[in-house]
Amino acid sequence: MARIPLKKSRFGEYGGQYVPETLMPAITELERVYAKLRTDRSFQKEFHECLKQYVGRPTPLYFAKQLTRTLGGAKIYLKREDLCHTGAHKINNTVGQALLTKRMKKRRIIAETGAGQHGVAVATIAAMFGLETEVYMGTEDMARQALNVFRMRLLGAKVTGVDAGSRTLKDAISEAMRDWTTNVRTTHYLLGSVLGAHPYPMMIRDFQSVIGREARRQIMAAEGKLPHCLVACVGGGSNSIGLFYPFIKDARTQMVGVEAGGMGLTSGKHAARFAGGVPGVLHGTMTYLLQ
Repeated sequence: MARIPLKKSRFGEYGGQYVPETLMPAITELERVYAKLRTDRSFQKEFHECLKQYVGRPTPLYFAKQLTRTLGGAKIYLKREDLCHTGAHKINNTVGQALLTKRMKKRRIIAETGAGQHGVAVATIAAMFGLETEVYMGTEDMARQALNVFRMRLLGAKVTGVDAGSRTLKDAISEAMRDWTTNVRTTHYLLGSVLGAHPYPMMIRDFQSVIGREARRQIMAAEGKLPHCLVACVGGGSNSIGLFYPFIKDARTQMVGVEAGGMGLTSGKHAARFAGGVPGVLHGTMTYLLQ
């Protein structure tokens, strides 16, 4: 299928829109609708009200006294995204995109999931908004995360196993994109990671940046100054970009992303695509890949 790179909507040389021609109308519609809703007061009010009443925001910034004492150095604060409804930050983005789906008058959501946390968040929000849901998941991941598969099905989602390739997240994303190509008029693809064609990375950054905005206010209230360093895990990137983005202009605040090192960067058995990968195009975007 033809891939169309556009010279706009990039993060430096990364990002862009590399998608089949059949998906360009959906991407264009999504870009147009989101550009309008980003500054729409009623949409933003509804989004933040959902975060407050349903997700349980703001989440606390907890001073970890014992950890601070044990390590004997910096004062360590933990941003408690685990206290969000469904147990992770994933739901921040799913609320935003579910509201977006309703505004586009689409009735079906599809999603990918690896560990299952994004899938559970999607199934939860879809149940609340009355949207049909199908979640794609590699069969290897389904076996490892059977409890989350049970939770998704309990919430009314259809969970479809993917046997292709490594039977993990990247294969689930590919299958979800095939579904979207076939059902583009009625279906919204609710991507959870900072991947995909524009406007997905921007949307996910915007919806997740509530993490960093809260953390900024909370650390100022607690310490009267900004932190010297922010640390976040980096997998799909939604957690880290959500924390980092509101601090991006603060030159004195260092930002550290921690990737999964596996057996070491020279072993070939790791998931550190920034430390051990090279740029390439996958799933509609230019990014770092292990290839």
